[in-house]
Amino acid sequence: MNKTKCVIFDCEGTLVDSEVLCCRALSSVFRKFGAELSVEQAMEHFVGGKLADILTDTKKRLGITTSLDVLEPQYRIILRQLFESELRPMPKAKELLDHLEQNNIEYCVVSNGPRDKVEHALELTGLLNYFSGKVFSAFDTNSWKPEPDSILYSAMNMGYLPDECIYIDDTPKGLEAGVRAGIRTYQISGLSKESYPGVRGTIQCLSEVTQIV
Repeated sequence: MNKTKCVIFDCEGTLVDSEVLCCRALSSVFRKFGAELSVEQAMEHFVGGKLADILTDTKKRLGITTSLDVLEPQYRIILRQLFESELRPMPKAKELLDHLEQNNIEYCVVSNGPRDKVEHALELTGLLNYFSGKVFSAFDTNSWKPEPDSILYSAMNMGYLPDECIYIDDTPKGLEAGVRAGIRTYQISGLSKESYPGVRGTIQCLSEVTQIV
């Protein structure tokens, strides 16, 4: 096995502590259109993936006919307000990034979200300076996790082969993308208790990454 030369991070629920905020936004936007969706129910069904798919699945489950063209902008507005007031970095995120810097291990972030949303989340949590030129989005490849393309694209742009990288995510769809990319993939414990076959292990805190690179 090659030594780890690059750590590829998912953003939400991995670098920034956002998943409960996402579920609160989901609950708010559907309640606005007359559906009963508690935060707990949103959390129970949380699996990550493309926002349009999450909204579509929730619409079907609740029997709501409101268009995605209405729901998606409303969701993004509510979530942005929650992020600006409450978003925090995941525990030990800065310490881990400092450790990687000191040990000459590269790193980047790849998300299903738009680049500006990712950069805004990193800025709000004091992490953006670490990721100058290292932010990748599924919108770059027009392919969303669980497809592996955005992860492979980020590895290629960083200049590394898949077997020189590890990938860290918290949701089943993200983990599937990492495994399908042929990258050693680890789950960080979060809202979703589901995993994906082929994941190498689960970590409880980002500080544990120092033991697997």
